[in-house]
Amino acid sequence: MQQSLSYVHGAHDVPLIGETIGHFLANIAREYGDNEALVVPHQNVRWTYTEFDARVSRLAAGLLALGLQPGDRIGIWSQNCAEWVLVQFATARAGLVMVNINPAYRRSELEYVLDKVGCAALILAPAFKSSDYLAILQDVVPEIAHSAAGKLQSAGLPQLRHVIRLGADKTPGMHNFDDVLVPEGDPRLAQLAELEATLQFDEPVNIQFTSGTTGAPKGATLTHHNILNNGFFVGEAMRLSSRDRLCIPVPLYHCFGMVLGNLACVTHGATMVFPGESFEPKAVLETVQMERCTGLHGVPTMFITLLDHPDFANYDLSTLRTGIMAGSPCPAEVMSRVIEKMHLGEITIAYGMTETSPVSFQSSVDDPVPLRVATIGRVHPHLEVKIVDADGKIVPRGVKGELLTRGYSVMLGYWGDEEKTRETIDAARWMHTGDLAVIDEQGFATIVGRAKDMVIRGGENIYPREIEEFLYRHPKILDVQCVGVPDAKYGEELCACIVLRPGMEASEDEIRDFCKGQIAHYKIPRHIRFVAGFPMTVTGKIQKYLLRQQVTTELGLAG
Repeated sequence: MQQSLSYVHGAHDVPLIGETIGHFLANIAREYGDNEALVVPHQNVRWTYTEFDARVSRLAAGLLALGLQPGDRIGIWSQNCAEWVLVQFATARAGLVMVNINPAYRRSELEYVLDKVGCAALILAPAFKSSDYLAILQDVVPEIAHSAAGKLQSAGLPQLRHVIRLGADKTPGMHNFDDVLVPEGDPRLAQLAELEATLQFDEPVNIQFTSGTTGAPKGATLTHHNILNNGFFVGEAMRLSSRDRLCIPVPLYHCFGMVLGNLACVTHGATMVFPGESFEPKAVLETVQMERCTGLHGVPTMFITLLDHPDFANYDLSTLRTGIMAGSPCPAEVMSRVIEKMHLGEITIAYGMTETSPVSFQSSVDDPVPLRVATIGRVHPHLEVKIVDADGKIVPRGVKGELLTRGYSVMLGYWGDEEKTRETIDAARWMHTGDLAVIDEQGFATIVGRAKDMVIRGGENIYPREIEEFLYRHPKILDVQCVGVPDAKYGEELCACIVLRPGMEASEDEIRDFCKGQIAHYKIPRHIRFVAGFPMTVTGKIQKYLLRQQVTTELGLAG
């Protein structure tokens, strides 16, 4: 008998949704109009689906009234808030393409992203944590100080015409967010409805930047069809219904918050609940108790922090049932504590990547706990996955190889980068993930390593090459290699191994100061080692795995 091959297909009796996001939301609002759609306690926001849908239309019409056209790119640079959710659905309804900008980005990253996709508008918060967004943007486009709102003409970013700021304060050259929404009953709402009827579900609706192995971030371009269906089937795996209330402390600029959170809820008439602007354990515990949440999302680090909170035992979490743990592998004992102490008996594990909208494997609420801990579950509905060897041939079940995904979830491509798209998506439309996996006879998959050297720090993907290319700019650095080293809190942290130019001296703080304000804080190497050279192969290739072993030992970290 021939051995079965590592190919799985999620044949399913529930069909794919063939609609745009805005149209689907309108139908949900008709069906579940009195249900709470969005609850953001720190903003005093509590909107039903009827109210939420109406606000989405008023914002969509307002964006078009500024002169924006379907297909234009609109950046959003903000922490989690009600406005972010409105922008997500309003851009979809208006045929605009929302561009997610990481709140941790600094000057060079912001400028690169706005230029790469040619953003016509940027919606931004005034500030978040240590970042003064207004000051950073004014540095990137100094012309804004002397512009009328909507009349920006920037030499560096010629396509950027509109900047829309959150909050009530006025800033030269910027619209205020609340002023963009057209009034209820405005005739432009009828024009919006006419336009929306012409939109197609295969059109791009979202661009998410993933750090590139080649240095510069790449803009994964996703369609209505990609993310609406993925959100729906993620919710199905969690058995979401209109009675569920999902606490979403994960960032919205990631697929985790935007698809696994918002779209999973909206496709089921469930309630999106945001406990704060970013993850804060006490706020999550308070919100779950106050709002009687039935679901909770997070990366393993978040769940560990909640369980270890000194006041954990004082909170009533008994309403919890389900949620998703994703972003990095989950330790078995953490999963057991989450199920037992947080009442998350139906929590699921999800695996995916931005380029596949994102989920391609997910455990089921009734999978045995050992399988939910040890594997990433089975293939998602309507998707195909195969595991291949170095020659691209499918391997037998139980044999390690690279995981490839094909189906409705695969992105259109990287924005403005056909070459990188072709490197990742082959002629048969298989998406090459770069992850090494094994599929067993029952179809359960396990991720066993990474074909590339990506570092996952608490759910954030860091590509060493990007950090290396940035550090090469430092005048004292001759050569640099970045590797991931074990970390008790984040799973992995970045270590930069630096060869200085002859006769030069530098301190760890000097290198970190060079990074501050230029690259996101989570990309700044936690460990810095000054070395004489790197372990090499006979042919001169750097052996990163040996370097990783060396620094792990030198730093006294268990690896």
